[in-house]
Amino acid sequence: MNTFENDIFSERETLFVEVILPLSLAKNYTYRVPFDLNDQIAIGKRVVVQFGKHRIYTALISAISKVPPTVYEAKYIIDVVDAEPVITPMQLKFWTWMTNYYMCNEGDVMSAALPASLKLASETILVLRDDYNEASVLTDKEEIIINALKQQQKLTVNDVSKLLGQKTVYPIINQLLDKELVLVAEEVVQKYKPLLKSFIILNDFYNDEENLKQLFNVLEKAPKQLDALLAYLKLRKTNLPIAKEQLLAESSCGPAALKALTDKDIFVVMKRPVSRLASHDEEFSVNFELNGSQQKALEQINRHFEEKEVVLLHGVTASGKTQVYIKLIEEIIQNTDGQVLFLLPEIALTTQIVERIKRYFGNAIGVYHSKFNNSERVEIWNKVRTGAYKVILGARSAVFLPFEDLKLIVVDEEHEPSYKQYDPAPRYQARDAAIYLGYLHHAKVILGSATPSLESYYNALQGKYGLVEMKERFGGVQLPNQQVVSIAEETKKKTMSSYFSSVLIKDIDLALSKKEQIVLFQNRRGYATILICATCGYTPKCVNCDVSLTYHKSSGKLHCHYCGYQQSSINICPACGSVHVEQKGFGTERIEEELRLLYPDVTIARLDMDSTRTKNGLQQILNDFQEKKTDILIGTQMVAKGLDFDNLNLIGVINADTLLGYPDFRAYERSFQLLAQVAGRAGRRADQGNVCIQTYDAENRIIKQVVNNDYEGMYNDEILEREKFLYPPFSRMIFLYIKHKDSHVLDHAALTLANILKGKFGKRVLGPEQPLVSRVRNLYIKQIIIKADKHTAIQKVKDALRETLTQFNATKEFKGIFTQIDVDPY
Repeated sequence: MNTFENDIFSERETLFVEVILPLSLAKNYTYRVPFDLNDQIAIGKRVVVQFGKHRIYTALISAISKVPPTVYEAKYIIDVVDAEPVITPMQLKFWTWMTNYYMCNEGDVMSAALPASLKLASETILVLRDDYNEASVLTDKEEIIINALKQQQKLTVNDVSKLLGQKTVYPIINQLLDKELVLVAEEVVQKYKPLLKSFIILNDFYNDEENLKQLFNVLEKAPKQLDALLAYLKLRKTNLPIAKEQLLAESSCGPAALKALTDKDIFVVMKRPVSRLASHDEEFSVNFELNGSQQKALEQINRHFEEKEVVLLHGVTASGKTQVYIKLIEEIIQNTDGQVLFLLPEIALTTQIVERIKRYFGNAIGVYHSKFNNSERVEIWNKVRTGAYKVILGARSAVFLPFEDLKLIVVDEEHEPSYKQYDPAPRYQARDAAIYLGYLHHAKVILGSATPSLESYYNALQGKYGLVEMKERFGGVQLPNQQVVSIAEETKKKTMSSYFSSVLIKDIDLALSKKEQIVLFQNRRGYATILICATCGYTPKCVNCDVSLTYHKSSGKLHCHYCGYQQSSINICPACGSVHVEQKGFGTERIEEELRLLYPDVTIARLDMDSTRTKNGLQQILNDFQEKKTDILIGTQMVAKGLDFDNLNLIGVINADTLLGYPDFRAYERSFQLLAQVAGRAGRRADQGNVCIQTYDAENRIIKQVVNNDYEGMYNDEILEREKFLYPPFSRMIFLYIKHKDSHVLDHAALTLANILKGKFGKRVLGPEQPLVSRVRNLYIKQIIIKADKHTAIQKVKDALRETLTQFNATKEFKGIFTQIDVDPY
């Protein structure tokens, strides 16, 4: 058989691909490959497939074989979308682990991992970009789509298919996306507008040397315009597009002279879209020296890395952990040219860290989080895949990026609950996922925190992780002076002013007199926690959820913080007609209003979910505080995370009891962490800061441990409780949520499932019971807990649980029941 015949044979080979669809399916589907696409398929590429009768999706190839499926006849794939794979083999391994560990489906992981622009489906809506460039070179079919979009404003992928009279439209759409001519639906919702920048171009007429000489003569009488022209000609030697602000900075001409040159058609101003990702020109250099404590920590970390894959850096607030991270990152980039993933609990809240690290690593750094739109996310995705980004700062979803050469993962504030994804699936813990990602890439992982999670500290003490401690603040600054004020005693003495004790008022007055800034912490947003009728006790509740509505004064409405339901506020009780409707409890809005009454001449701002809904809302609030435009900042736990202000010297905790009273085995651990982190924002530079904690329970051991900065004491108390009652780290927990719109059907189903599980796992199964909120979005909820000893083979438990749930969900009696699994629920 000659070579030609061999080629024909390989082209005629019958191949099958297993694909991951962006749907929550228990099994992946297998499709047949048409002979003419044999040489185009590869693992990690997207293909167009039909799923169901009419739906078309882009799916990811996860495996290629010559074996057809046995239980159904494989449909043909319609087309191959990509020239190169968009997913790496390492990512597919990571997805498989996440699917198995968190008991979800691969389609769930795909939906969480891929930016929307990489998940086209038949119902995806396309629109023309605002900055559509008429000069773009288009194929005939691309031109048909663009012309249709000019007429109709939006098209679904199905519409495009009908328009062109063919099913294989995804590669064409993909080209339009690559050329940045169209946007997908999500960006329409976000009202995304590209960043346009003004660039200066010299009129072609003056590229002729004689004409340019004459122009010099004409401009002799207009020195500022001449200065602008000379500056332009100097900058033009760099062969770069010359931005308007760059030209203004280079010359002393001013905007008026520039406008005059534009009006005379000497200069032409062109608006061009520029990369939406911030660009910095600084070189790779870290221009600071570590102090003795930091240098010692760095050396200890590197020593531990010789034997261990994970190191816990336990450093008090303001001990300079970030600078240690920066030195570690610098070592990785200089010595290995590898990539670094820097995880932050909430990227938008740690703007300062982002800016600080960008200062050192310039264009080699990328930022990835949910505030970016899809165009930005795809741009970052591609730069990570090609290795253009060496350092990636991101929130939890950054673990899904296509790293090529990952060498180090930093998980800052590793104790933070926001690393846990609750809805939808996969319900993963980004810290734990990062450790497994590091294992896959043979990368080192450093976990950093002033108040580590009990599990991480336990693992470090047991020798599973390396442990490095930094017990002094940077620059010898003392830990803040903390005092506890009893709200009960102050109320008795009638020395409370609204929600503020006499001690806190005195502290605020002193800080304001010294021109220092203040942060007040209240872990409730809104104005009033509930409204209640003083006559009959009626409280407005959400129509969809089993929770009271929270009054927000800014909107004048009652809000549900679970499903988003809103209704008008009430002045008259709908139950008894009484006008005595009272507001009970208080949130950040109420604190803000009361404070404005006490301090009418002081600039006050609020930092919570309601005040930061816009893309740059939070950034603006933080910038104003950084620039000392704001005197007092009131916030929820958002103020506890990553903020570092040099003029902030007073922290006030309005009511610590809202944390301590939560019915959860982690309540004391979380209370300690949050209060210690909030307190740690104070006095981070020269002067010792002050913290005032208001509480009804001044003798609570957690309050005392926070004041004494006694993490070890808190850990020892809590770990004994955990061991006694078999809670993590001495057990592994899986929560099952069973949901149905009928409470009676739910009760029967939950009890049946619990009894089946108890037959398999015995006393390890607890419940069913009602969770704290027993109805959300019109679905009643029951909870079953599986608590497995840490020595149990947890994968066997998961396999048995998955099999049980499959059989349970297939039972006709329970078809309407919805089950949800949460592995490691905290």
